[in-house]
Order: sequence, then structure tokens, then C-alpha cells
Amino acid sequence: MSEPASNARTQAKANRRAILLTSAATLFAQRGFNGVSIEDLGAAAGVSGPAVYRHFSSKQALLGALLVGVSEDLLLGGREVLERNLDAGTALRELVSFHVDFALGKPDVIRVQDRDLDALSPADLRQVRLLQRGYVELWVEVLGTLFPARDAVLRRLQAHAIFGLINSTPHSVHLQGGRFGAVAARPTLEAMAWAGLTGV
Repeated sequence: MSEPASNARTQAKANRRAILLTSAATLFAQRGFNGVSIEDLGAAAGVSGPAVYRHFSSKQALLGALLVGVSEDLLLGGREVLERNLDAGTALRELVSFHVDFALGKPDVIRVQDRDLDALSPADLRQVRLLQRGYVELWVEVLGTLFPARDAVLRRLQAHAIFGLINSTPHSVHLQGGRFGAVAARPTLEAMAWAGLTGV
């Protein structure tokens, strides 16, 4: 097989995998992990049910790829904010903006994680928890620079509370207002998150 043909095949496989992950997020959010079959996932992605196994060894493995992947993306995005060497106040605003982007862009994934996290394999669950802790600690670090007298336990509590605020809103916004609702929600979410973290 020629190199261009091999590259095209590799790209096509990656595209199909991405479509399967997106379709899984939508279906799992709508019906729950246990309410979706391999055949459902294949049909949503335009392939037969058995073809799903070319990309994932099981439905649970697909769920793991979805939730581990989004946790990796969050940690990477948060680290990229901090690596820009911004002052602490600007870094915190950038973290808030980044997380609002995530929540408004991936409400289905958030719903799946809230409802079906326990359906992960033990190994994937450990990995998600580890990645999530790393992401939280980025926020704790920035808050510690801004408020050095504030106890780390309190900073960690604030970060979790703000995630809850931001993550819980987009699904209802999506249902009630579509794209306009999401756009209108952004400044409100960012302002509330900033106030909750800083007391301003």
C-alpha cells in the first residue's frame, strides 16, 4: 500500500473514531450508558454495530475513551493557561473562561460524567480521578498566589463549587435557548464564577 493511501486510511479511521465518541456522548447523555447498545452507537456513527469493535473493544471502553479523553483535555488546557506566565488574576480569569468554553461546548459529556462515571472500568475511573485532581490543583495553585492567607482546603472547595456552578448550567441553557442561550450565558457564568472565587 502506498504511503498516501496508508495515510488516508489512518485519517479515515481517526475520523470514524471521533464520530463514534461524539455520537456516544449524545446517546449516553440522552439515554444513559445502560440504555444504549453497540448497534445504537454504530447506527449513529454510520457503521454497523460490529464495526464499532474495530475502534473500541467494548461499550465500556468507548465510555472510558470519552471520559478519560475529556479529562486529559481539561488538564492540558489548564496547564497551557498557566504556562503563559500570566499574573495570577489574569490566569484565574483565563481558567474561568476556559472552563466556561468547555462546559458550553460539551454539555453532553458533562451529563454523561455526572450520571455514568461509575460505569467506567476501575482502571479508567482511577485515571479520570487522577486527571481531575490535577486539574483542580491548577486552580488551587492560582488561588493560592492571589490569596496566600486562604487555606488550601478552602481553595479546593471553592474550585469544586465553581465547577458545579459552571457545569450544571449549560444543559438547561441548551434546552431552553440553543446557541443564543449559550452566548447569553457566558458573561453571567464568568461573572458569577469570578465573584465566587474572589469575593468581588
